[in-house]
Amino acid sequence: MTTTSSPRVLEHPERDEIRLEDVLHALADTVRLRIVREMAREDTELSCSYFDLPVTKSTTTHHFRVLRESGVVRQVYRGTAKLNVLRRDDLDALFPGLLDTVLAAAAAQADREGAGGGAAA
Repeated sequence: MTTTSSPRVLEHPERDEIRLEDVLHALADTVRLRIVREMAREDTELSCSYFDLPVTKSTTTHHFRVLRESGVVRQVYRGTAKLNVLRRDDLDALFPGLLDTVLAAAAAQADREGAGGGAAA
């Protein structure tokens, strides 16, 4: 008898389970906001290793878990890589304009900080 291993499946909230306060909490962290900004800019599936973050690998894993469990991103395994995609359609359907507004505000803040010599998010 041959046993096949099932693909690793990660838990995600269904669209109707995504809560505004969880999304806002996920986006309130500078590292997670940076991840979301890069994902929105690239608009494609990205592996966790794509992101050059100023935190340890275990902390990076934590940030992606918060984003996934809040419903901001969807993660799937492809081989050994964990790919991430922004759940823009779900977020836009539930909270129209929220993601675009947060991304625009983050970009404006990064521009201000860049002009003032601060670190951009």
